[in-house]
Amino acid sequence: MNQVRLLPSRLGAQASRLLAPHGVQRFSWCSRSSGPPATFPSSRVGGGSSYMEEMYFAWLENPQSVHKSWDSFFRKASEEASYGLAQPRPPSVVPESRPAASGRTKTSKLVEDHLAVQSLIRAYQIRGHHVAQLDPLGILDADLDSFVPSDLITTIDKLAFYDLQEADLDKEFQLPTTTFIGGSEHTLSLREIIRRLESTYCQHIGLEFMFINDVEQCQWIRQKFETPGVIPSILALLSPSRFEDFLARKWSSEKRFGLEGCEVMIPALKTIIDKSSEMGIENVILGMPHRGRLNVLANVIRKDLEQIFCQFDPKLEAADEGSGDVKYHLGMYHERINRVTNRNITLSLVANPSHLEAVDPVVQGKTKAEQFYRGDAQGKKVMSILVHGDAAFAGQGVVYETFHLSDLPSYTTNGTVHVVVNNQIGFTTDPRMARSSPYPTDVARVVNAPIFHVNADDPEAVIYVCSVAAEWRNTFNKDVVVDLVCYRRRGHNEMDEPMFTQPLMYKQIHRQVPVLKKYADKLIAEGTVTLQEFEEEIAKYDRICEEAYGRSKDKKILHIKHWLDSPWPGFFNVDGEPKSMTCPATGIPEDVLTHIGEVASSVPLEDFKIHTGLSRILRGREDMTRKRTVDWALAEYMAFGSLLKEGIHVRLSGQDVERGTFSHRHHVLHDQEVDRRTCVPMNHLWPDQAPYTVCNSSLSEYGVLGFELGYAMASPNALVLWEAQFGDFHNTAQCIIDQFISTGQAKWVRHNGIVLLLPHGMEGMGPEHSSARPERFLQMSNDDSDAYPAFTQDFEVRQLYDCNWIVILLPFRKPLIIFTPKSLLRHPEAKSSFDQMVSGTSFQRVIPEDGAAVRAPEQVQRLIFCTGKVYYDLVKERSNQGLDEQVAITRLEQISPFPFDLIKQEAEKYPGAELVWCQEEHKNMGYYDYISPRFMTILGRARPIWYVGRDPAAAPATGNRNTHLVSLKKFLDTAFNLQAFDGKTF
Repeated sequence: MNQVRLLPSRLGAQASRLLAPHGVQRFSWCSRSSGPPATFPSSRVGGGSSYMEEMYFAWLENPQSVHKSWDSFFRKASEEASYGLAQPRPPSVVPESRPAASGRTKTSKLVEDHLAVQSLIRAYQIRGHHVAQLDPLGILDADLDSFVPSDLITTIDKLAFYDLQEADLDKEFQLPTTTFIGGSEHTLSLREIIRRLESTYCQHIGLEFMFINDVEQCQWIRQKFETPGVIPSILALLSPSRFEDFLARKWSSEKRFGLEGCEVMIPALKTIIDKSSEMGIENVILGMPHRGRLNVLANVIRKDLEQIFCQFDPKLEAADEGSGDVKYHLGMYHERINRVTNRNITLSLVANPSHLEAVDPVVQGKTKAEQFYRGDAQGKKVMSILVHGDAAFAGQGVVYETFHLSDLPSYTTNGTVHVVVNNQIGFTTDPRMARSSPYPTDVARVVNAPIFHVNADDPEAVIYVCSVAAEWRNTFNKDVVVDLVCYRRRGHNEMDEPMFTQPLMYKQIHRQVPVLKKYADKLIAEGTVTLQEFEEEIAKYDRICEEAYGRSKDKKILHIKHWLDSPWPGFFNVDGEPKSMTCPATGIPEDVLTHIGEVASSVPLEDFKIHTGLSRILRGREDMTRKRTVDWALAEYMAFGSLLKEGIHVRLSGQDVERGTFSHRHHVLHDQEVDRRTCVPMNHLWPDQAPYTVCNSSLSEYGVLGFELGYAMASPNALVLWEAQFGDFHNTAQCIIDQFISTGQAKWVRHNGIVLLLPHGMEGMGPEHSSARPERFLQMSNDDSDAYPAFTQDFEVRQLYDCNWIVILLPFRKPLIIFTPKSLLRHPEAKSSFDQMVSGTSFQRVIPEDGAAVRAPEQVQRLIFCTGKVYYDLVKERSNQGLDEQVAITRLEQISPFPFDLIKQEAEKYPGAELVWCQEEHKNMGYYDYISPRFMTILGRARPIWYVGRDPAAAPATGNRNTHLVSLKKFLDTAFNLQAFDGKTF
């Protein structure tokens, strides 16, 4: 049915155009007995007042013939008219026939005036933020939209727009249920209605919430802001302001990315934390960029000031291994008593790189994990706060990716409070050149998060808004945004000159009175505090800083571990002693393997109908279990299942991981006859097993990999895996790999056991989906290609400990990068026996030749080293050419850290053999550039390792099937041409 929005007929097309884009609520017209609708059939367009008159006269004839809400409305309107509230009283006696036209006109006027006032109230609620006084500098609009609501400018404009008269200002109007400006009063004069609406929506707070499609949530926000009460807090502002002043005095030429111009962020964060603690929150995880980080560490987290001041001393030597990081990137973990609620609270500020917003999904993942381990399914104990800059919040795509995780079952953190430090500038870029949306916060509208804009020079408004934001998150378990419209008193950093690019803005900033002085003067004038009390508080805080500064001078060593954001107490020690540095056996008892195989081949739920194709797959697993063999998918089942038995939580996340990109995994079974009924057999292995989580993610790499990295930070006793749909898709998450996974331990002394599963293989399927770019990971590996290692008894585990990424089940945690198969998932030869997995076995870094060549190693003419799928091509070609005794093939299962000791053993086993490295990747990709110098280090130039593979290329693979096969045949021919390198020099 065609519908239009109901407006008083006198408002005309202009009002329709203005109100229509701004979320006027729509209700379906049902019948004459329905409630007061906001839409009506198109046949009634232009006859709104006639329709209302019709409803009115129907009510006069029989009040029960209309909906009870119409009955209530007309009763109140009649009472108002009888007492002269808005119109002369209508006839007191209900006539038996319809009244005269004059009566109907008076009634229409009465109803239309009330509707006009309701429309005016709604206009403020929808668009009042456009005229709110949000910019503390008073020179810019907080939004970039040139639209100024013509009906909200002056009182005369308002009256004219809604066809009201100046005489109507002192008439009283019934307040609708969609406003709380009346408090306990049900009627107000139009003059008072406008005054209260101006005070709520057009002063230092701008509210965006009417786009939310939940009536209860909109009502909640109206009630909170239309009847507010605020609490002054001078002391909350004092410490952040004086802290910045102290740093500026002591280290005037140091970068610190100070908070001057938005000092109110500190009481804002403290208010959110205090209010949340009051409502039961015990753990708050924060993420933020560099601006204001030192202030947050000092005055929110409450890190020892002397440790902060030590970071400014260039002479202090670092006591920990690794590179360390600049002071405004470091994190912190602290348990303390909340002074307001007197309750324990744990605060964690996650370390971050310079890449703005990259920390957002990491914080969300850590928050989700903390909620999981506490059994906090509703987020009533653990929450996250994210601080953003205005330019980054609008410009960085990972913000959007993170928002879209907010309501997904396996990723939701039950609401995040976002605080935007809106400097109204990005480095040197004007907002008009930095975004296309009116506000930097518009991205939050996609998840119906309310947005509270507030002038940061009004501390009372800021504190109230933040209190409401914390309540919103606790009440609705949804995200909320607080936009602190402020300014940046200095340049991008303390050494930067902003007058080059924003001269007018910074002339105004130089004239701007600091917010602490403004607010102190106000409270002193009001008599809330005295000048003496204020000065005493300043002296007290300054004295605290000076004493801490003095203690910092006594420090001789800088400890990075004091800045750890995710400690794992008890993990690295047993009974106070360091854990033994050994590589444990990873084998599993055969009865456990068999049990896991049986469950993997079954459907544990009764009356559960699976797809016929899946039945065939399960029968295949059952057959392999019976024959004591596993393929990749079943081996993965065995690995996960054995960890679950030991109480280790396993979480697998990524695009389509439940089934698997190549339809090999099937960890979630779907009932073919009951919608959304699923079964996860892995969770039916043992009664007391750890839980297994497998979850399809949104179509995001950057956001989801960051989330899983954060999840893995929370506990070392979990296996957290992220699988790319295809290996090359990891490049859209390169920031997480480069800035967190590869370097996290070196920069922040932070261990992490995240596992990346990257499908990889040259199979003639084109440049994309072929290569997972192993060369990039190898290039970032930190083992030295030129250092000849000492083969001590603990060489293997020591080498793993020294590297920046590696394997699991060790007395420490390192990231693991696995290049997983595609076609090998179903290759008949790509299987292993239970004998290689039972108790007493362990991971093989190198798999040596076990065929005919090993029986007479002195006769072997060529030893080929390789890794991955190409091994099966080489074995097949060797057999075809009848060279099983002349050519040995050794596989590297662990590329980095490089297995120097085992490579040396293999090379010495075949003293007369020519050494070849064979790979299916192009020469400038893959592994050759990594392994070549390491072979030279361990074997010397006397035994060079020759390259066999595809020639250098720009693209990782061809899109032409014939070209693929021709290049494959060419390098296989070279690999088994025993004269290929005769006469050549290395």
